[in-house]
Amino acid sequence: MIKIEKYTSLKKFNTFGIDASAQQFGLVESVEDLQNFIHQKQQTFFILGGGSNILLTQDIQGLVLKNEIKGIELVEEHKESCTVAVGSGENWHQFVLWTIEHNLGGIENLSLIPGTVGAAPIQNIGAYGVELKDVFERLEAVHLQTGELHTFDLNDCQFDYRMSVFKKKYKGLFFITKVFVKLSKKGFHQININYGAIQKILQEKNIQNPTIKNVSDAIIAIRSAKLPDPKVLGNSGSFFKNPIIEQNHFLKLQKAFPDIVFYKVSEDQVKIPAGWLIEQCGWKGKTIGEVACYEKQALVIVNLGEATGFEVQNHAQKVMDSVFQKFGIVLEPEVNII
Repeated sequence: MIKIEKYTSLKKFNTFGIDASAQQFGLVESVEDLQNFIHQKQQTFFILGGGSNILLTQDIQGLVLKNEIKGIELVEEHKESCTVAVGSGENWHQFVLWTIEHNLGGIENLSLIPGTVGAAPIQNIGAYGVELKDVFERLEAVHLQTGELHTFDLNDCQFDYRMSVFKKKYKGLFFITKVFVKLSKKGFHQININYGAIQKILQEKNIQNPTIKNVSDAIIAIRSAKLPDPKVLGNSGSFFKNPIIEQNHFLKLQKAFPDIVFYKVSEDQVKIPAGWLIEQCGWKGKTIGEVACYEKQALVIVNLGEATGFEVQNHAQKVMDSVFQKFGIVLEPEVNII
């Protein structure tokens, strides 16, 4: 049974630390509770996971359901791999640590990404050469109007860069309850250390044949060094997506800015790090009131104290305007602005 509270502060439920409130608030701890509630109430909901990818610019007039569906279970096992089912309310990083503890590989490169397991497929989380879609098998989700439980496989989810069907066609229609991932077993891991930052740390520690734990530890060190702890400085990690531009646009920029940082996506497209663009516009460490671009990583916008969601949004818009004026590139927020 879901217990509903009235006029609840959401400050501790969002990593930006924005003091917005919910008109109604309840915790969802099981699929059955959610289905029963939908059948009884027939109303729309706002789903809240770890609160690490949202910016609250206003109070929420309606019902907020906080995802607390837990549980990790090995459901299928083969010689080289196994399938693990994870409750959507589990903390993503804690799940990564669980896989490493059980010597299961595939998501060690996604260490220290904030948020819940249920949020991971919504934007196909990715980092350091790995995306969720690389290990994804299927997920289960409850339709928020009918209460029916649906299963979505890899093709159904239409994964792309920081994108899925749940941010497009099915946005706001489903509550993801369980995610199934296929992980490699000991002796069959495919270690991915293509990024120079990972290689540098491994070399410093004289690790020549890294384990999945070595890779995870290296990535935790990298992320900890450049990303602020939300408990100290409110933030949601990377605020913007890394833009992908056409080759012709890139060649013109490269002529004007010979030191531009880039990654080839295809013959026709190039990815430019948003952090580099923002830094070139002079925003790294720049403060306006209670909001700043983080001094160690310009891609991260931080709440220095008691900033409102509107002030953070305004800061982000100024950054976007600067980048467009200088480079002709439209930055797109990775954070969901509510």
